[in-house]
Amino acid sequence: MDTSARVADESFKHCHGARVVRDLVLEQPDAARIFETFGIDYCCGGGQTLAEACQSAKCSIEEVIRAISKCDMPAPERDWRTAPLGDLAQYIVERHHSFARAEISRLAGLISKLVSAHGSNHPELLRVQRIFEGLSGELLQHMDKEEGLLFPYIEELEEAARFSRRPPEPVFGTVQNPVAAMIMEHEASGQALDTMRGATSNYALPASACVSFKALYQSLPAFAADLHQHIHLENNILFPRAVELENDLAQKWR
Repeated sequence: MDTSARVADESFKHCHGARVVRDLVLEQPDAARIFETFGIDYCCGGGQTLAEACQSAKCSIEEVIRAISKCDMPAPERDWRTAPLGDLAQYIVERHHSFARAEISRLAGLISKLVSAHGSNHPELLRVQRIFEGLSGELLQHMDKEEGLLFPYIEELEEAARFSRRPPEPVFGTVQNPVAAMIMEHEASGQALDTMRGATSNYALPASACVSFKALYQSLPAFAADLHQHIHLENNILFPRAVELENDLAQKWR
């Protein structure tokens, strides 16, 4: 590489390395696929710079930047940064909540089957079962709270803004309270996913793995990727916009 090309490469790396990970995904949603490949946290840890995230994930920032620059990323079907909040909440429920519920049921059965057949020779499966049971139980309750309380209130906020009327008084005082609770639960879910990945040595299949073993170790990373995207949409788009909207309405109706 000649001097001018090397300088340009270093400049490109410095520019992108200083970018906040969540902002990269907000601008290029399909960058999430690349971050998943490298084990970079863009949802709960989305406030890190790319350089910091690469250091945490123990991966090369040069490789990540190269992958992002070479990836042909089509424009997203919808920019959730500006779409109605009710539409985003509905999308999360229909796309991510429904997927999580279906996969929790399917994967729990698959894990139980594998533990019965191979648990004595593969104790890591017992640990995966314990982690997944805890994660799935908390996640099911989490989604119920969002659908039953938080999301309807966010839609009420948006309707109040649309029709220039005072928003209803929520039972939880301010939307910031359930949002803070949901974010804490997201962090716990992210930690459970990381622990499960570590327990399986990043889903490394044993040499004698059967078809069901392979199916599980393909499905769990897919489940994690969908949950990461689910959390990203809430932590980095839906929740901040809802808090901002509530604050704007409070100023208007003070």
